[in-house]
Amino acid sequence: MTLSESAAAPVNEVVLEAVGLTKHFPVRKRLRDLFSRTPTAVHAVDDVSFALRRGQVTALVGESGSGKSTVARLLAQLHRRTAGDIRLHGVSTTVRGGRAFRSYVRRVQLILQDPFASLNPVHTIRYHLTRSLRIHGNAGRTAEDLEKALGELLTRVSLTPAERYLDAFPHELSGGQRQRVAIARALGADPEVLLADEPVSMLDVSIRLGVLNLLRDLKDRLNLAILYITHDIASARYFADETIVMYAGRMVEGGDSETVTQNPAHPYTRLLIESAPDPDRITGAADATGQDRGNGEPPSLIRPPAGCRFHPRCPHVMPRCKVDLPLRLEIADRPGHWAACWLYDPATVAAEGSASAAPDADPTIGPPPAARTGPRSSAPAVPLIHRAEDAR
Repeated sequence: MTLSESAAAPVNEVVLEAVGLTKHFPVRKRLRDLFSRTPTAVHAVDDVSFALRRGQVTALVGESGSGKSTVARLLAQLHRRTAGDIRLHGVSTTVRGGRAFRSYVRRVQLILQDPFASLNPVHTIRYHLTRSLRIHGNAGRTAEDLEKALGELLTRVSLTPAERYLDAFPHELSGGQRQRVAIARALGADPEVLLADEPVSMLDVSIRLGVLNLLRDLKDRLNLAILYITHDIASARYFADETIVMYAGRMVEGGDSETVTQNPAHPYTRLLIESAPDPDRITGAADATGQDRGNGEPPSLIRPPAGCRFHPRCPHVMPRCKVDLPLRLEIADRPGHWAACWLYDPATVAAEGSASAAPDADPTIGPPPAARTGPRSSAPAVPLIHRAEDAR
């Protein structure tokens, strides 16, 4: 599908879909484990399901080691999935290389995190872009067609005049310019989906907004579906239409970005937001009620804890959390907002609501998060980074 056909396709059409996506990396056994019949593996991703739609950005948010980048590489078919399915336009897709893989990556392109390592330092920008155009059959038939295509690619990523950059080497460009070249290289395939694996985390803070605005402009003009992987939940609110939060390989919350970031439901999402720098908030290990804020390390993914994987750090842990894997439960505040947390199970809400109404209940503690009906005040609002018009 060409860029013109992609731009004319209906907005919100599901392009790429992950269904129960799972990836376990086998671990080499040690000498004392040679006679053990129990397979040892890192549970990097477990049962991840979401859809990427045309003209929309889906953000995958979580701390380091939560499985975000593994999800991107699974969708790019760089890793073989252990279980689950990847559907391109509703069709199950598995590629192992060769022509099938080339046909797939023509529609689904991955933008890597580090622009310093994603470009070959011994080749010019012309070489990188020409190779992309020729591999995917977009270089034209003549030298003039190729030069025109190269100029259009650099113009799309706001590197003008093109002649200034085509014969430059990667080390002669800034980090932001290198990342724009990496984006242009991905656009050389005329993709329908961009998998952006933390595309601004390696860049200076002063130029991150420009790259995000570029991706937003490309999404609108070319009707692309974008997966935006980040650990910065504030940029997810600014850039993404939908936000999904991951912890220890599992999805724990999802919904539209404004709701997830401003009215978080899952305790991990609340703690993730509280970790964002806020000069108006005094940091500490406990909140005003003296509750623990979830200190500790993420669990081992070789032997993940039973039940909810967040329960060893959760300030609202219940006995059920240590045994039963939480289901995806709808939150009543906004349509499509859900959390995988037993606090929002109707039975739990009813039981804790009656306990808080008991005569001997402690009035200083207040109702649990599941019983609150208004905006949750214990999780501070995510500061919104500057809009595009403020950056001009």
